[in-house]
Amino acid sequence: PSRACRRLLCCIHQHLGLLVKTEWQLSYVTPLYRFRHTQLKSYSRQLSAFIAAEKQQGLAIEVERPQSSFRVSFSVVQGMVGADDDAESVLMQDEPQQLVWKGWLTCVNGNPEYLRSLPKDFTCLPLLGSSGPEALTTVVKLWFQQTFDCCFGHLEISHTSLQWLVALWTNCHTECGIQHLKMNWTLPVAPPLQVTYTVDPQDAWVLWSSVRKDKLEVEDEEDNVDIDEVVRFIRGLKSHFYRHFQLDLSAGCLTQVSTALGSAKHSGRIKISNSRYMITTLMLLTECALLKMPI
Repeated sequence: PSRACRRLLCCIHQHLGLLVKTEWQLSYVTPLYRFRHTQLKSYSRQLSAFIAAEKQQGLAIEVERPQSSFRVSFSVVQGMVGADDDAESVLMQDEPQQLVWKGWLTCVNGNPEYLRSLPKDFTCLPLLGSSGPEALTTVVKLWFQQTFDCCFGHLEISHTSLQWLVALWTNCHTECGIQHLKMNWTLPVAPPLQVTYTVDPQDAWVLWSSVRKDKLEVEDEEDNVDIDEVVRFIRGLKSHFYRHFQLDLSAGCLTQVSTALGSAKHSGRIKISNSRYMITTLMLLTECALLKMPI
């Protein structure tokens, strides 16, 4: 690659690196009215002033530096797009060295029909990830609602989406080493039975390899995971568990998954520890956000 291309790739890697190794609480966001990427500096000043005003009114914002002013910076995150119709992702964080709060808005490979149907004054960044005091997140959301006439809602990670993440992260094993595959299941009995299922990474890889034997032989197909493969992989994991413990997980619900590459919970909390599959993971979560959004 050319020097300029290498610089761009390095910049993208650094920007994606801002999102790893942090646990994010997910929300969905309706389209933003008259949001402009060219006005990010102005938004930084406006939001900082809004937070300061809320603090003066006595709102219980837990900030470890009460004596210092709280300044929020907005910036574009390079590399967090999946298609031409996607709006550029935006990172928000407080400026002092010791971060108290940060968040991002993104749309990665959003439904093109939906994006093109929006009036030109609306920008679709349907997925919010936030990290920090809940009171600050609430204030940030309030500012967005008042400024861009949008709404926020809690975004859970569904049983099916967690299964996708099991497959996506296992697919990285030979390159990154998942170290472990741990799944939490809830079975519908009274009281509900919580099951923790930990799989040796090599055993998980052997099963995954058998599920997608043909694709692993084609270099360009290695990264492409489809729903049929996910279903067969999860079915194989359930069968393995049943053989050992005579307990059928099929009636249960997957509520949490974790590997060395990341962890995700049904409650909408996710941590990505490696930028590998960052874009693919955000594509999945963007789809979840768009499906949850009220029409």
